[in-house]
Amino acid sequence: MNTATVLVLNGPNLGRLGTREPDVYGSGTLDDLRSLLADDAPELTVDVRQTDDEATLLGWLHEAADSGDPVILNAGAWTHYSYALRDAVALVTKSGGTVIEVHLSNPHAREEFRHTSVISAVASGVIAGFGFGSYRLALAHIRRIGR
Repeated sequence: MNTATVLVLNGPNLGRLGTREPDVYGSGTLDDLRSLLADDAPELTVDVRQTDDEATLLGWLHEAADSGDPVILNAGAWTHYSYALRDAVALVTKSGGTVIEVHLSNPHAREEFRHTSVISAVASGVIAGFGFGSYRLALAHIRRIGR
C-alpha cells in the first residue's frame, strides 16, 4: 500500500444518511459507516469525509493524486453530470492510483437520469446496490491489492 490511509469520499446529501430516504439509502449514518469501515480495516486509517461543495471534493481527489492514497468515492448526484469530477478521478487513476466508485443503491434500478455515470469510465471499478456493503467490498478490494 502506498500509505496506510484510504480516503472514503462522499458527495452531496450523504451527510444526511440515516434520515434521507432510509428506504433507498438505509438507516445507517455517516458515523455508522465510519465505525464499520474502521472495524473492517484496523490496520489502516480509513478517512471518511463528506461535502456538499464540489470544489472541496475536487481538492480531496487532487490530494489523492499527489499522495497515492486509494479512494472509495460516492459522488452522489455529481456522478451523473460533473465532468470536473470525472477529470479529477482520471487524474488519480492515470497516475497509478485507485478510485472505486460506490453507490448505496443500484442506480440502474432507479430513475433514468441515474443510469449514466460520467465517472465509471475512468474509475478503477464500480460497486453498487449493497448499501454499506458497497463500501465494505471496495475496502476489501483495496486491502487485497495493497493500494
